[in-house]
Amino acid sequence: MLEAAVVVKVSEGLHARPATQFAKLAKEFSCSLQVLHGSTSADAKSAVKLMLLGIREHDQIVLRADGADESDAMRRMAQFLSSPEAGVQPQAQTAQTADVAQTAQTAQTADAALGDADANAAAQNAIRVAAAAASDVTESAAGVSSATDQRAMASGAAALCVDAASGPPPLIGVPASEGLAYGDAYVYLPEPLQAKRQFIEPHEIDAETARFDRAFDDALAALNQQCDTAGAHDDITEALVSVAQSDEFAGQIRACIAAGRDAAAAALEVGAALAASFESIDDEYLRSRADDIHGITRQLVLRLAGQQDVSLAGLTRPCVVLAAELTAPDLARAPLAHIAALVCTRGSATSHLAIIARAHGIPAVFGLQATDDALRGVRQVAVDGTLGHVWFEPPSALHAQFAARIDDARAHRAALDVYRDVEPVTRAGRPIRIAANLGAPTEIDAARAVGAMGVGLFRTELLFMNRRALPDEQEQFDVYCRVAQAFAPHPVVIRTLDVGGDKPVPGIAFPAEDNPFLGWRGVRMCLDRPDVFKPQLRALLRAATHGNLHMMLPMVADIDEVRRVKALLAVCAQELAREGVAYGEPKLGIMVETPAAALTADLLAPEVDFFSIGTNDLTQYVMAADRANPTLASLYRASHPAVLRAIGMVCDAARRAGIGVAVCGEAAAQPDMIARLIALGVDELSMSPACILRAKKTVSEL
Repeated sequence: MLEAAVVVKVSEGLHARPATQFAKLAKEFSCSLQVLHGSTSADAKSAVKLMLLGIREHDQIVLRADGADESDAMRRMAQFLSSPEAGVQPQAQTAQTADVAQTAQTAQTADAALGDADANAAAQNAIRVAAAAASDVTESAAGVSSATDQRAMASGAAALCVDAASGPPPLIGVPASEGLAYGDAYVYLPEPLQAKRQFIEPHEIDAETARFDRAFDDALAALNQQCDTAGAHDDITEALVSVAQSDEFAGQIRACIAAGRDAAAAALEVGAALAASFESIDDEYLRSRADDIHGITRQLVLRLAGQQDVSLAGLTRPCVVLAAELTAPDLARAPLAHIAALVCTRGSATSHLAIIARAHGIPAVFGLQATDDALRGVRQVAVDGTLGHVWFEPPSALHAQFAARIDDARAHRAALDVYRDVEPVTRAGRPIRIAANLGAPTEIDAARAVGAMGVGLFRTELLFMNRRALPDEQEQFDVYCRVAQAFAPHPVVIRTLDVGGDKPVPGIAFPAEDNPFLGWRGVRMCLDRPDVFKPQLRALLRAATHGNLHMMLPMVADIDEVRRVKALLAVCAQELAREGVAYGEPKLGIMVETPAAALTADLLAPEVDFFSIGTNDLTQYVMAADRANPTLASLYRASHPAVLRAIGMVCDAARRAGIGVAVCGEAAAQPDMIARLIALGVDELSMSPACILRAKKTVSEL
């Protein structure tokens, strides 16, 4: 028997892909192979058991081999563990050191597609590449009429009045995205899976095993197809298939069936237990593999039950989606051109989903006062996203009113097109910049098409979310350069990473918090995690060579936070200089979204080059009203005197310091707020591209 201590150099440790490759390599040898990590050990030939050890990069482990070929096995296994690229690229290429850097980067990017077998993580990227065709869904064969492009909506659109004799009054929700839609309903209410029975008779075991094998093979085929659709590499697919075929999953299910358990009941029990094992691991990356287990289990049980999964991917024509709640992964699966409107009984106007809806011009109403039972069976829906009104089974008279409104909206949109190249100036001669809020490079074309005067807010968190690995410096640099070049010479403001417990990202373990909106988030988290923050700062410094790139810090509450970021920027600049890498000096601004920042704006102004007021969070914090709580909608409004006074204080401090003030919250796009904001001293308004033309017209008429 041979035994050796090895420090693991595999990039990010033995997560799914390297563990699968390591186990595959171990199976080439006849000797027994064990991996010891702390007080636990695992068979090196089991990928799942290796993953459950939670081995991270730089951990020390012990390799133990016993058998005829133990010497060769120890040498090859230690060589694997000592290579950062091992398991991240095909083994045949591991030794080709000339291609290491490029291949590792490619594999790391591909690894972002490694999500659960139900396509959750892989499908997330679809939201970034989906065309904005949903911004102009017109009457179709499905009977859907909509004016989803917010540019088409007239200011202060009046409510649709329905005769009491012709139908019921509307249900009321929170207006989340402007626009009108009328058409067929698509009810999205996924049901939890349950086995129809728990046990089988002894004479049924062989048939039940065969039934499981058929369903399992079908589920694996679907898994391969999902990975191909997502563009995942073969080794990613292999990792997922390896988990599914492991003794710990498929093997254990077969054992349960042999002991008299129903196949579906066994799959649910084994899947839940294995997922719980992964969820108990400290490492965020490995813990997220529980989603893979849940996804594989769900697809298997659906096939055993003869059921089809409920998914927005099933949309084949324009429909109004009705749901209790939706997430970005849910929306990522859907063809956006087939979503005429979104109606949810939960959610708020400032949720991530609402921002996506506005970016793509999809009318949306959230927080609708309706039960799940009320949604089931609905066939047709009318939606006024401007007022938050929804009608189930609307009368034909209402359809005619909607059709007329939609025609008016199209005409209004055509009239707004003349403002595309206008750089608006008030009648008093004051120029106001109208910029775009973006979350991904795929939104660039939509913003340029409406004449956006730069980017007032680029949300970098979408680069970090919905993936397995954090984006490296080069990937971020490429994205920032692309956005800066697209809008030159107009300024492009990149907001540094703004995540917290309410929107976590892989690789950053957020503590459990009663209120993550008041917790470890934004610049607070970034300053505590220089390993995450420095690559972003270096990428921003490098991209600043384009001249029009600015950077902005979120969730600032104390002047010391700004000074610490400046010091870290100086360190990054020194590093780049020593490395001979070109870099620039971007203008530095802060988001004013905490009451502390607003109250000390006079102290903060001399430290920065500009302010950008985030009215969404500022309103929430000033009013002590959870923006996700629809029952507090009357309090959560930027037009409240308390919020306006806070904005006025910020503008006064900026004016005295000679720096600019922008508003990048949703209030910037509201026609009734634009005049108030400009009067207070705001000189830039940044918003969803769909609102830009209307804002230009509003400013020009002030």
